[in-house]
Amino acid sequence: MSSKPEFVEYVAEQCRGAGTITYKKMFGEYGLYCDGKIFALVCDDEFFIKITEAGKKYGLPEKPPYDGSKNYFLVEDTDNADFLTEVISATVAELPEPKPKKSKKPKGE
Repeated sequence: MSSKPEFVEYVAEQCRGAGTITYKKMFGEYGLYCDGKIFALVCDDEFFIKITEAGKKYGLPEKPPYDGSKNYFLVEDTDNADFLTEVISATVAELPEPKPKKSKKPKGE
């Protein structure tokens, strides 16, 4: 089962207080980015945030978003935008900066 685009849009909107939120379809599900850093997944209409030391203080349950993955924090209350902003801000501050993308050479060179 894959996530409904409406759920992903709702979660992204609820997270906007933490920064510029974008999302991208990945392997049938979605990755969420805050200011260019991937910080969460939406899988089967469930919202998962990467585990960080800063995020542990919020007491969120841990669960793998899909078979074979490592655990993430499962956020069951996606209606509390203030809480999401706080957790996401703490998480993103601890995540490394994204690596610069390599420029692609034009074909034929």
